[in-house]
Amino acid sequence: MTSPTLSAFPTASISQPLSIRNGPRRSTALFTLVGLWLAIYFAALFAPPLLDDADASHANAARHMALSGDMVTLTVNGIRYLEKAPLPYWLDALSFRVFGFNTFAAHLPEAIGVLLLALLGYHWATRAWSSRAGFYAGISILTATGVFLFTRIYIPEVLLSLFLSTALYCLLQASESSKGSYAYVMWTALALAVLTKGLVALVFFFGAAVIYLALTGEYKNWRALKPFSGLLLFFAIAAPWHILAGLRNTGGMNGHGFFWFYFINEHFLRFLGKRYPKDYNKLPGYLFWSLHLVWLFPWSLFFPIAILQGWRQRQTFRAYSNFASRTALLFLVFAVLVLVFFSISTNQEYYTFPVYLPLLALIAAALVRAESTYNEDQRSRHWIGYAHATYTAIGIAAAIALAYGLWSSRNLPFVPDIGEMLAHRGVGDYTLSMSHFFDLTGPSFAALRLPAALAMLALAVGPVIAWRLRSKRQHLASTTTIALTSGVFLIAAHIALIRFAPMLSSANLAGTIRQMEQNRSIAPDTQILLYGDQSYGSSIAFYLGRIVYLVDGRSSSMLFGSTFQDAPRIFLTQDDLLHIWGTGERKILFVPLEKRDDVDKLLGSHKILIKETSGKALFTDRPLDH
Repeated sequence: MTSPTLSAFPTASISQPLSIRNGPRRSTALFTLVGLWLAIYFAALFAPPLLDDADASHANAARHMALSGDMVTLTVNGIRYLEKAPLPYWLDALSFRVFGFNTFAAHLPEAIGVLLLALLGYHWATRAWSSRAGFYAGISILTATGVFLFTRIYIPEVLLSLFLSTALYCLLQASESSKGSYAYVMWTALALAVLTKGLVALVFFFGAAVIYLALTGEYKNWRALKPFSGLLLFFAIAAPWHILAGLRNTGGMNGHGFFWFYFINEHFLRFLGKRYPKDYNKLPGYLFWSLHLVWLFPWSLFFPIAILQGWRQRQTFRAYSNFASRTALLFLVFAVLVLVFFSISTNQEYYTFPVYLPLLALIAAALVRAESTYNEDQRSRHWIGYAHATYTAIGIAAAIALAYGLWSSRNLPFVPDIGEMLAHRGVGDYTLSMSHFFDLTGPSFAALRLPAALAMLALAVGPVIAWRLRSKRQHLASTTTIALTSGVFLIAAHIALIRFAPMLSSANLAGTIRQMEQNRSIAPDTQILLYGDQSYGSSIAFYLGRIVYLVDGRSSSMLFGSTFQDAPRIFLTQDDLLHIWGTGERKILFVPLEKRDDVDKLLGSHKILIKETSGKALFTDRPLDH
């Protein structure tokens, strides 16, 4: 019987030495993967502090769960937060109970999700193609730019990717295996995906599964998927929370409760771009597609190799005669479905995270096939050369730009608060996750010398070494060098993110309030107010561990939950602020940069500045109690 691993390669590749197709030993491969994860992801768990907006808001919901024991209704700053599925918050709540309320605990489940996703990619690609393809798939997942960027804040995409990929893998295994355990794992993973991101998980899985089963004819083996008992298992896992959440959260805006807001508003109306309230943006189509060259960088440089090899293998794929061809078909169907779906729907840059594993695994398999025919196949050799030439050119250009920035800022003093050096252009009104990159200025390099120097060295040296190794036919070493270069660059990027902490997080201002309470400059449990939406300073509520009153902040994620009759009275108008300011107990007002002009007009000189950082300020209504 033909091995699925070898039959996935062109005939020419069989004549190559076995070592060309084989990767490092399993123990070495796993050691390398875990080592990369420790260096890039685990080491990054301790800093920076939780960021404002989604990061601290989601952590706040998990904190409430951990303290209250209410595992059904998500709550942020005392207000119902009904738009999200619960599983990520359950994991965070468990992590908080074990490790305390800190950045490490908040981001640990997500970091573990990255490791498990890489290990799944390694196992799946090894099973489908070869041990080297598996190794390449694993290291590319760990070092792809998008995987790193979109796990710096706590959003559920990496967990959704893990559960959906697990379900798809078990779909393949169950359809050709007599073991019912694969089918039950598939239904379990699908239920967990729904509890992670909602109904979109069903759209992606069943959409891909139906097309795949129809094309391959494996729908005839539908009994192997355990549809009846599997559905019972699925509903036993996924249904209870939805039912309880619906029963416990009724009587909101216009009589609507959880069922309308979660299923209709957050799923169907969001897809149509009519969600209430509209506090999100949409990428233009050309950016949505082309930015995947960035999110999958540096491995996206080998896209042409994947297209070339896929075209050559099209007859093999059409036969669906082995696990490799069926894997390739399922990956393609799933990736196209997700990309087309979010081309039509509203989107954020990270929404297509679930396609990263399929696309990177296909690139890994194509690269291994190209390496195995490197001596005979001139066309593949040229495309690999073009990829390395492009990588080297990008690396040298970036290194020169970084060197120029370092040189131009050589006489500038180091400024710990990088927010003072940024442009604050507000591209996309900061509703797109990458908007802050447009705020960089030349003087900001004074605060970024270490990460800029580290990135400059990696990009100047790594691509050249990888190209040199490739020219010597040391393919495994060359591809590993690309991964290591990307890993060093990502470590530098995380150091840069730490430098941005004063701008992106208000944890230091929360620390100032705690310190003043401890030294009796202000009374314990002083009333804290935040001007604007809670997302502007969500880390203050998290690190203080208490409710923050919102002035002119009944908006975005707070809006629907505030319409329930039992919602705490935390929303104040500008007139309310003027009425209570300077009377009764002390007030401390947090003001984001975006609202400074409004507050200056409203309060004028009737405020005392306590602390200011990156344009964000703490004001009080009377002198401190020294």
